[in-house]
Amino acid sequence: MHNKISNLLKKRSTEIMNLWHERAIVEIQAAHFQKTLALRNSLPIYLSQLADALSTTINRTSARKRFDKDASTRIGQKHGKERAASRHYTMDQMILEYHILRQVIFDVLERDYKLSTIELEVIICSVEQAVNDAATQFTETLRNIQEQLSRTLAHDLRTPITAAKMNAQMIIRKADADIFYVDKARRINGSMDRLDMMICDLLDVSRLRSGESLPLEFKEFDFEMIVKEIVIELNYENPNSAILNSSGPCLGSWNENGIRRLIENLANNAIKYGKEKTPITLNLSQDEEKIILEVHNEGEPIPLEDQSLLFEQYKRAKSAESKVGWGLGLAMVKGMVEGHKGSIRVDSEAGKGTSF
Repeated sequence: MHNKISNLLKKRSTEIMNLWHERAIVEIQAAHFQKTLALRNSLPIYLSQLADALSTTINRTSARKRFDKDASTRIGQKHGKERAASRHYTMDQMILEYHILRQVIFDVLERDYKLSTIELEVIICSVEQAVNDAATQFTETLRNIQEQLSRTLAHDLRTPITAAKMNAQMIIRKADADIFYVDKARRINGSMDRLDMMICDLLDVSRLRSGESLPLEFKEFDFEMIVKEIVIELNYENPNSAILNSSGPCLGSWNENGIRRLIENLANNAIKYGKEKTPITLNLSQDEEKIILEVHNEGEPIPLEDQSLLFEQYKRAKSAESKVGWGLGLAMVKGMVEGHKGSIRVDSEAGKGTSF
C-alpha cells in the first residue's frame, strides 16, 4: 500500500462526509427524523483510523492496532445504541448507512486513484467490522429496552390486578350475594389469576434472559393434588375440557407456585390450540427417580421447523400467530422445568396430536 491513498483519504474526508450525509438523508427514511446523525458525528475519527490503516509509514504495533480496534468498536457501539433508541430506525436502515459510506469512499477515492486489491480489502474489512459492532450493540440495546419495559409494565399492572381480585373475592364470600353476581365474580377472579400468571411469566422470562436464575423455594407436597386442582378449575371454566389419568400420589420436593404455573401454561395452551370440543388429557406417572407429566391435545400438528422455536421467548409457531398471547409461556415452562433439574420436549404428528 502507498501513502498516496492514505493522504488522499485524509484530504477528501470532508467531501466523503458531506456526500454520505446527503445520500443518507435521501435514501434512508428514518434519517429524516434525526436531529443528529451519530455516524456523521463519529466519521472524522473513523476516517482518520481508516487512513492510518491504509498508510505504510505509521508503525502498526500490536498496541496501536489494539487501540484502533477498540476505538473503532466504540464508534460502532455508539452508532448502534443511538439507532436502537430511535423508534424510526430498523436494523436494515442502520446497516444501509454503512453500505452508503462504503460506496461513497470508493467513489471519491477512485476518481483519482485506482485502489489495489489490498486497499479494497482494508476498506471493506473496516466497514464490515463497524457494521458488526453497530449491529451487536443495536440488538443488545433493543433487548435491554424490551427487558426494562417488560419489568416496569409487569410491576405497574400488579396493583390494579390485586384490587380487582380483592373486590371479586369480597363478592364471592358475601353470604347474601346473588348467585348471578357470585358467578361473575368467580370469572373475574379467574381472569385476574390468569393475567397475574402472565405477568409472573413475563418477569421470570426477563430474569432468565438476563442470566439470572429463578428464585425457587422448594417444599414437599403431592404433585398429583396440584394437577387435580388445575383439572377441576379447567373444567369449571370450560366443562369437559380436561381429563386426568394418574397412577396415584406423587410426593416430592418442588416449588409449588412454579409447578402450578407450569401445568396451567401447558394445559391452557393445549386447550387453546387443540381441536374444539375435544378434551385434553393430562397423564401423570412416577418411578423411583422422577415423575412424568404429559399434556396432550388433538388437532393440527406443530410443523417440525417451528418446534425448535417454541421454548424461546416471544417466538411462536406460525399456526399460533392468530391466537392471543405474548409468546412467553413455554419459555417460562422450560426455565421452570430446568430449575427443577428436569427436561421438556414436544412430540407432534398428524393424526396423533401434540404432547408436551
